[in-house]
Amino acid sequence: MSPQQQKAKSRAASPLRAWLFPGVVLIAYAVLLTVLPGKTVTALKSSGNILARMALPLGLVFIVMVLMDLFLQPGKITKFLGEKAGIKGLLLSAAAGIISIGPIYAWYPLLKDLREKGASNSLMAVFLCNRSVKPFLLPVMVSYFGWIYVLFLTFFTILGAIAVGISVGTLTKE
Repeated sequence: MSPQQQKAKSRAASPLRAWLFPGVVLIAYAVLLTVLPGKTVTALKSSGNILARMALPLGLVFIVMVLMDLFLQPGKITKFLGEKAGIKGLLLSAAAGIISIGPIYAWYPLLKDLREKGASNSLMAVFLCNRSVKPFLLPVMVSYFGWIYVLFLTFFTILGAIAVGISVGTLTKE
């Protein structure tokens, strides 16, 4: 079978695969609803609450991805976040990680999209590590631990994120 035929076969099977998991979950809920209706309704409510909490962050990431696809060309992403981005790329990635909000799993699709457009693994690692620095929490930390502790912790967290990013870039041989 030629590579083109394999791709065509894979594309044909893809819609079925996309609906396999949701279909199995629906069947499982239907079976459980007949066996344990009370617990199943509780589980459905819990799933609905989780979906409601995820909707806003995932929606925002989706909007950012659409805007990136419309306005950013891979060349620009490679320039700012590629392996040759240099210190500007490190600083941009660190700053983006620090100011990013929402749950981490909401950022994974965006990072995957950036990676496919040419962003380096090292700068994505810097972004992910710097998510632990949250400016809006710094005043609370200062009230508990003092300025010196928070200043050093923040500095070494950012420095450590950069070290992790460099290590990831080296180990993944960018």
